Amino acid sequence: MAAPQSAHKGVTPPISTALPTIEELAVNDALVDELKRQNNFETPAETEKRVKVLRVFQKVTEEFVKEVMNNKGKYSPSVISRAGGKVYTYGSYRLGVYGPGSDIDTLVVAPKEVTREDFFETFPLILKKYSPPGAIEEMTPVPEAFVPIIKLEYSGISIDLIFASLAVSSIPSSMTLRNNNLLHGLDDRTLRSVNGTRVTDEILELVPQPKVFRTALRTIKLWAKRRAIYANVIGFPGGVAWAMLVARVCQLYPSAAAAVVVGKVFRIMSSWAWPQPVLLKEIETGPLQVRVWNPAIYGGDRYHLMPIITPAYPSMCATHNVTISTRNTILKELKRGGDLVDKIFTGQLTWKDLFERHTFFTNGFKYYLSVVSSSRTKEAQLLWGGLVESKVRHLVTDLEHNELIGCARPYIEGFERVHRCHGYEEISAVMNGDLRFQAKDIKTETTEATNDPKHNAVAEEEGGDVKLTNGAKEASTNGIGQTTLYSTTYYIGLQLSQQAKKLDISWATNKFKDLCTSWQSFNPELNDLHVVHTRNFDLPDDVFKQGEVKPTKPKKKAVKKESVPNDEASGAKKRKFEGEEEVCQRPNFDLI
Repeated sequence: MAAPQSAHKGVTPPISTALPTIEELAVNDALVDELKRQNNFETPAETEKRVKVLRVFQKVTEEFVKEVMNNKGKYSPSVISRAGGKVYTYGSYRLGVYGPGSDIDTLVVAPKEVTREDFFETFPLILKKYSPPGAIEEMTPVPEAFVPIIKLEYSGISIDLIFASLAVSSIPSSMTLRNNNLLHGLDDRTLRSVNGTRVTDEILELVPQPKVFRTALRTIKLWAKRRAIYANVIGFPGGVAWAMLVARVCQLYPSAAAAVVVGKVFRIMSSWAWPQPVLLKEIETGPLQVRVWNPAIYGGDRYHLMPIITPAYPSMCATHNVTISTRNTILKELKRGGDLVDKIFTGQLTWKDLFERHTFFTNGFKYYLSVVSSSRTKEAQLLWGGLVESKVRHLVTDLEHNELIGCARPYIEGFERVHRCHGYEEISAVMNGDLRFQAKDIKTETTEATNDPKHNAVAEEEGGDVKLTNGAKEASTNGIGQTTLYSTTYYIGLQLSQQAKKLDISWATNKFKDLCTSWQSFNPELNDLHVVHTRNFDLPDDVFKQGEVKPTKPKKKAVKKESVPNDEASGAKKRKFEGEEEVCQRPNFDLI
């Protein structure tokens, strides 16, 4: 274990530089063993396969730059030979916390002579030329995304490929992207593209012990996913935010074992003085006229509830989507995690207990909202479902303004289903969340499992420039008049106050529908949106994992009429649930 650091990293001195005890090291070894049992590490052979794939992409990048510059016919052979080109990685792979099935976030950097248009037109062709037969299993370019991307499966590995052209004439293999001057002349999309690598590199530079950081981050990521609090678009921290939280605690305990860091993440961040920001270094100024997170200047920054600030210039808030309900959920889970780790250190529990799956559907809430987005073609639903996903947090925020709602917690994934209908009545029923006509031969998938690049592009950009490519396409109907519908449903768990005898959320749901349908690519002939109240015992079977117990409808207790006083009888009236917008066509619901 490394000795205490002589010069601390971070905006404050460490809380403790104590070396781990023998007992702490033993608990740490048990943590690593449990991560292995949870299949959190891949084999050396799989890792070597990733390295070989990246070598191919580096070769392709160099050839791509040469090809483009040659085709333009205005550069000398010496200029072309010096132009270079380089592949950088970021995200979980660069941080060293990838596992089986993880994708590789990859950035292709080229000199100024090569454009983004060249990348989307020529790079796929060069990649095919230098790849063995069958290596490219799938390739989907999304040039109009918030961060333009090519997503592909290559030799069994998922690759997310983005591009940046820097205002320099050469990209040597030794170049790093940490120099702020390299940002001169970049448009917003290119700046976002290079930011991922710059942030990841900065995080690794700012942690005292990368190995400790990686083990602790693997633990926190697995825990956050199991507890359903890992989803930036929905309103929870994403991967980079959780990485920065772990990195900050590593700075405060620079010599601690990973197991200790994990426990400190729970305790420190559950009692953090939010909205005081989490910083890995002081926010720096730079050479560009761009916005840097600063609540003293920008009013919007003052409304960030749990600001976690990226360390690379220009610094941004990685958690601007967090709402009151998701913040409270995060804090509750952090406290619970801290309690569990305390018991792990005393031998009362094991690390396996920390990774227990959430109870969002099994024991989380009595009442849910089902946000049902549907389309008449699969392509249309990929984009429409992504758009609706990006707006769910806005619905959550408006629900939080209702004094009768104590918590409105969104689930981190959508559920994608296919339905086959005959006639308008069945179509209307499906649009309102009815699953009687769901195709039995097509399995329900989650949005995370399908991980569609076009869906993600719309979700991350909240619509933006991404347009439906089949906006005029009619519904698919077979020869016997059967119509296929595609739906994606998002669930919001509601915790109501005891005074909620009648709940009217029509304002929030109508505003939400208006927000979604105002999207420039919304097509009323293809897309539909309904918000439906769902009791816990009416949740679909496919939201439950094997072994989970679905809530059952409680039996009504027989109460003699004469034994109930007048005041109690009035209080025992059925609570009504209104405002599932006019589209729900069921304005009142019993909430007892």
